[in-house]
Amino acid sequence: MEETAGGGGPSGSDVRGVTAGQLLSFVERVERLEEEKAVLMGDIREVYAEAKAHGFDVKTMRQIVRLRKMDSDDRAEQEALLDLYKSALGMGPPPP
Repeated sequence: MEETAGGGGPSGSDVRGVTAGQLLSFVERVERLEEEKAVLMGDIREVYAEAKAHGFDVKTMRQIVRLRKMDSDDRAEQEALLDLYKSALGMGPPPP
């Protein structure tokens, strides 16, 4: 009788080329990382809440964080496109 990867067989069993022990190891690592991610997301929410309590605009802070992650060339390109689109919609000065 053939065991399945989820059948609770021995950790070293091999089912159709999948080693149950190795698969379990990967799944457990992902689960631990997901738990750490949840803790970090909570910490980030707390920082934004603290910043808001000090009068900072959280939505703008999130945009700044996103922009700081970008390569300077990508950021410049995005800002140029935003300016062009705003100008096309009459929301800013015409492009030079």
